[in-house]
Amino acid sequence: MEFYSAPKAACLALALAMAAAVVMTPCAAQNSPQDFVDLHNAARAEVGVGEVTWDDTVAAFAQSWAEHLAGDGGCGLQHSSGSGYGENLLGGPGDDWSAADAVGAWVAEKQWYDHDSNSCSAPEGDSCLHYTQVVWRDSTAIGCGRAACNGDAGGFIISCNYNPPGNWVGESPY
Repeated sequence: MEFYSAPKAACLALALAMAAAVVMTPCAAQNSPQDFVDLHNAARAEVGVGEVTWDDTVAAFAQSWAEHLAGDGGCGLQHSSGSGYGENLLGGPGDDWSAADAVGAWVAEKQWYDHDSNSCSAPEGDSCLHYTQVVWRDSTAIGCGRAACNGDAGGFIISCNYNPPGNWVGESPY
């Protein structure tokens, strides 16, 4: 009995090609809605605040705003106005920003936030307001968008929006 080995060789070649594609293709899961939700909820759990959920309407706004900023030629960070949502932004030219980069940067501001006095001791040019929005007790829904910046420098913009918004003057986030 003679065996034909071409199918085995073809299967092996296909398996190797698929493995190479997996290794060489960035993982989209690093920017999935669940990644954004999980990262937010981890920070919120640290301070005893309830979880947020993903909201497709909020996400559509965030995506639209990220695309607007990415398309402005400079990939600049400018907050939207009049949306009724809270907002955190991260991005700029040169980097492939991910959900973990964005939420990690915002949560890193915790080091400057003093809950007892509800005040921020951030160095000039820095803030605690991204962190306090992440953990704002009344925000229950989020949506985030990510867009590649136009222009030679590359980069990405990430916009996360919060409903209801937080960061009300004089109020503690939790």
